[in-house]
Amino acid sequence: MLTRKNETIPVAGLSIYEPVHLGIYEDGFGVDIELIYRNILLAGEPGSGKSGGLNNIVAHGALCPDVSLWLLDGKQVELGLWRDLADVFIGPDIDGALLALERLQAEMNRRYAELDRVRRRKIAQSDPIDVIMVVIDELALFSATMGTRDQQDQFVRLLRDLVARGRAAGVIVVAATQRPSADIIPTSLRDLFGYRLAYRCTTDSSSDIILGRGWAAQGYDASKIAPEERGVGLLLAEGGFPRRMKTAYLTDAHIYSLVDYARQLRTKKTVA
Repeated sequence: MLTRKNETIPVAGLSIYEPVHLGIYEDGFGVDIELIYRNILLAGEPGSGKSGGLNNIVAHGALCPDVSLWLLDGKQVELGLWRDLADVFIGPDIDGALLALERLQAEMNRRYAELDRVRRRKIAQSDPIDVIMVVIDELALFSATMGTRDQQDQFVRLLRDLVARGRAAGVIVVAATQRPSADIIPTSLRDLFGYRLAYRCTTDSSSDIILGRGWAAQGYDASKIAPEERGVGLLLAEGGFPRRMKTAYLTDAHIYSLVDYARQLRTKKTVA
């Protein structure tokens, strides 16, 4: 069987325990991140290429028979091409989004209770349980636009809990927004994301809201990315420094093909 080292997809599908390919660094090396037991935040102005990064992550999850996809799409069309593969799909519906996060919180608590019973700290690839990948786009619509202020605050509280506690229980949060501001991404929430990917922003303060305070002053400023450099971003990983990268691009035709292939993989899993 061919391996990820050859930059190909195994015929039996991928696993969420394998690295997720996002693109290439400016030095030519591939950007392959380990998303299991971690979360990722993507943000940047409209047209910066954020959707490309998001689709790469969703594509990996879709090709993993050991992943349950939960898609929350405030615009309804950004993740719509993956809808047939999702176990849960929520459009611009704050009530539905809150219900989905509450269900995830309950499942997370159930998994931790079971881990405690068997005296373990986290799930493993050998466990007969799917990892849940919850993908949220557009974050600002749920946290600051739709519904009442109480509903928005409740959404942020639930999301913060999932990001803070979900990793060891097999709950991965992938969140994206085109409005990188302090009211959309509070520091207490941002700092919980192990990976942060900043695409072009309008100001250096917006860049710091994504990556963390002080990075722009050190030269890591996503507002310096040229408008024509679509898909270029600064990726910050735990314990490291932001690295400039170019996101791999999936056309709609690519996504349609991947959806068809992923559907076959998931059908085989169900039959088995």
